Amino acid sequence: MRSAPPERPADTRVTEVADGVHAYVQHRGGWCLNNAGILTDGGHSALVDTAATERRARALRTAALARCPAPPRAVVNTHFHGDHTFGNFVFPEALTIGHARTRTMSRAAGLHMAGLWPDVRWGDIEITPPQLTFEDRTTLHVGALRAELIHIGPAAHTTDDTVVWLPDQGVLFTGDLVMNGVTPFCAMGSVSGSLRALERLRDLGATTLVPGHGPVGGPELLDANAAYLRWVEGLAREGAASGTDPLALARATDLGPYAALLDAERLLPNLHRAYAEARGLPEGCPLDVGALFAEMTDYRGGPPACLA
Repeated sequence: MRSAPPERPADTRVTEVADGVHAYVQHRGGWCLNNAGILTDGGHSALVDTAATERRARALRTAALARCPAPPRAVVNTHFHGDHTFGNFVFPEALTIGHARTRTMSRAAGLHMAGLWPDVRWGDIEITPPQLTFEDRTTLHVGALRAELIHIGPAAHTTDDTVVWLPDQGVLFTGDLVMNGVTPFCAMGSVSGSLRALERLRDLGATTLVPGHGPVGGPELLDANAAYLRWVEGLAREGAASGTDPLALARATDLGPYAALLDAERLLPNLHRAYAEARGLPEGCPLDVGALFAEMTDYRGGPPACLA
């Protein structure tokens, strides 16, 4: 007897943002609650990203099959982080596509992200890095849908960021280059690089943005993310000039309009990245993720909350 398909978690919504283009949004978008995309046309389908846990990835599979009976034949990963890639293995029929660095970094990271939150029920995850890689850009056709896969680099959210741009529909899947209601995070990339990346995205002229985390929006999300990052740059300049370390600076800082953003503790790694850039270190150079996690835990009085 066949088992029933997994129910979609109550915190997810699937919205058709253009004909055959669906945003799979996991509310409210905090740590490990990423968004995905389902593209369907003419009996064909593809995904943009998967999900962090086996349960959530299987629910995404059910949602995709509800919109196209044939399993997705392609999965595009916007970057290597586990919340966007751990669920790849739930789609064995699909060719997994990503930037060349996404393959390298996914294999190197393994299950490291799961170790940051040992109490989460991750499931029996099998790391499945991209099988088809590219350097600058490539095009994926899903029926009549044309999706441009564009590497945004050299460093922004990470050093392997890819956006999925559907020019005929004006829809842009931004990966974690853009957040909505969630604190941006560029500890593994660059603050200044993120600002340049947002300008590149603006030049595309998208009318609908599906962010990496948080609700679907429009070009105003670019403005909101850029304003936060410029604020971080300003704080870092002041902190470096006064000799204040990032943790002390964060504790003394009034978050003001950014207090309502989820995961405010990301200010710490963002400041560390901005300090590194101010010292002339290369954009995207490795920082100690374990130490950054410890500082975020200290700052918020407990570990960052992962609700996956």
